[in-house]
Order: sequence, then C-alpha cells, then structure tokens
Amino acid sequence: MLRSLRENGPALLVPAAWTVAGGAVAGVVSTHALFVAHVVMSVLLVAFAVASRREMATGVLAGWLRVILAGTPVTLAGVAGFLLGSGPLLAIALYGWAVLPAVGFVYTARRVTAGRGIYAAGAGCCVVGVAGLALASTATGAVLAIGLVGVGQTAGILDATLRY
Repeated sequence: MLRSLRENGPALLVPAAWTVAGGAVAGVVSTHALFVAHVVMSVLLVAFAVASRREMATGVLAGWLRVILAGTPVTLAGVAGFLLGSGPLLAIALYGWAVLPAVGFVYTARRVTAGRGIYAAGAGCCVVGVAGLALASTATGAVLAIGLVGVGQTAGILDATLRY
C-alpha cells in the first residue's frame, strides 16, 4: 500500500495543492487551511524522500528527488512565513514551487522521448504562470496564473504516473 501511495499520491497532491493555493488567493480557502497544508506537505515531502530514496537514486527520478529535497526548505519557508507573518517567506514558497517543477520538467524532457512534449509544456506553463503571478494586479489574475502552473504540473505528473 505504501508503494501505491508513493507512486500515485503525487498525481492527487499536485492539483490539490494548487487548487488550495488558488482558493486562498481567491478568498475561498482560509489562510489557516493553507498553513495546515504547508505543514502537511512538509511532512509528506520528507516522508516521501526517505521512503523513495532508493528507487529515486538514478535516472530521471534522481532529478525529481533533488526537486523534492530542494522543495522541502521552500515549503518550510511557507510554514515560517505563516508563523511570522512574513510575505517574503510566503513568496519563496509560492514562487519556489512554481519554479522547481519546471526545472524537473526540463530535466525530464531532455532524458525521455515518450511524453517529452508534455514535460516541455509543463515547464512552459510554470514559467508563464510565474510571470503572470509577478505581473498580476488583481486576485483574479493571480488565480489564473496559479491555475496555469497547476495545469502544467498536473499534466506532467499525470503523464509520469500513467506512463511510467
């Protein structure tokens, strides 16, 4: 069962995380719920990295293990941002998780043939989404940018989950 959760969980958690983030920006998800999500994600990231380290030691998965390891302090920055009321720490969490998977998608697209276009598109969605976030002047614009990041990352993780 643990193996199944490790293999399929990210395909559920990635879109859920971006949905919660967008919901918080839109005002339909409380900041407390987003804080709790960051705490839970921090624990899950560490547990996933520890439980999967052997399977993710080589190949494309080694690149994704690095993304997870880099993402753990990024997520913890979000936890600290909530606790300290620090906008810059919250921004590190938001922009960090919008960008880190883009690096993983580029890494993956360069090493596989099947799904290469999906990973390239996922990276593109992340980059355009980050730009949209940086330029958004309204909550609606920010939600749309977050949605684009979420769609790109979900496409990539779904392809990886279903194909590999």
